[in-house]
Amino acid sequence: MRRAEIVTAFFLGVLSLYFMWKSGEGPGWDPDVARFDNIGLILDEGPGSGFWPFWLSLIMLLCSVWIGINWYLRKSPPSQSEEPFLDHHAKRTFLLVGGGLLGFLILIGIIGFYGAIFVFMIYFIGGLGRHRLVPTLIISTAIPVCSFFFFDIAMRIVLPKGYLEPLFLPLYDLFL
Repeated sequence: MRRAEIVTAFFLGVLSLYFMWKSGEGPGWDPDVARFDNIGLILDEGPGSGFWPFWLSLIMLLCSVWIGINWYLRKSPPSQSEEPFLDHHAKRTFLLVGGGLLGFLILIGIIGFYGAIFVFMIYFIGGLGRHRLVPTLIISTAIPVCSFFFFDIAMRIVLPKGYLEPLFLPLYDLFL
């Protein structure tokens, strides 16, 4: 547990620094803006484009440093523990959930976002959660349908459809 705490704190600290660096980039359409000019408040406009990402990343960095200090001083329960980070059950659960997410990402390229989320929800709710078939199918169908109407129709953000794209063409004709 002790090693996992400091490794996680270090990883989050490095990730925070990366996010702070990326949030300081100026807009691509205006090369005259210097790095980190957009992380403050802009007069008569409000926060710059990098304001929230930068300052939230700074808070995350400070929290990572604080975790590191507590680890060094052995003040937190994980920093005092020599137990393994993941026991057998936790490793199995991690692999099942991680494998399902990896399968979901692979399926997005084949059957699109909506088909992949349908399959993933059946796997997650029905397979891992061991819920009954009817609620599993209702939820697994409702989430992609609601997502389609929210993203593709209301927001007009087109998500990947994969080989299922011909099924969506009549819906586009009907709603757009």
